[in-house]
Amino acid sequence: MGKTIMFANIFRAALATGLLSLASVAWAGQPYDAKAFQASQAAGKSILVDVSAPWCPTCKQQRPIVQAIEKERPDLVVYEVDFDTAKDVLKQFRVQYQSTLIVFKGSKEVARSTGETDPAPLRALVAKAF
Repeated sequence: MGKTIMFANIFRAALATGLLSLASVAWAGQPYDAKAFQASQAAGKSILVDVSAPWCPTCKQQRPIVQAIEKERPDLVVYEVDFDTAKDVLKQFRVQYQSTLIVFKGSKEVARSTGETDPAPLRALVAKAF
């Protein structure tokens, strides 16, 4: 009986730790909204569209980098697109894979990357919008 209780406690602790680590993968930016995106484009803003999925390990690696870039560049507008649920948006942006980052300067797409997790190239990618 003691082993069963100990196993249950270990399992609960492992589960809680796993759930907490998932919760710490907070999204940067704001959820994609077509009207807000179009308004940002019309205003000539620097925009990053971040296509990701909560289960994607590459996306999880990109997340803190994107968050840091967002803090470094307060004029950058970041829109999050959920790869699993926003199929119409994926089609609009011609995205085939999660972990895709698309950079716009106003209405013009200036850069795109898929799967990059090195901070320097990601910063250089975003810099193309400024």
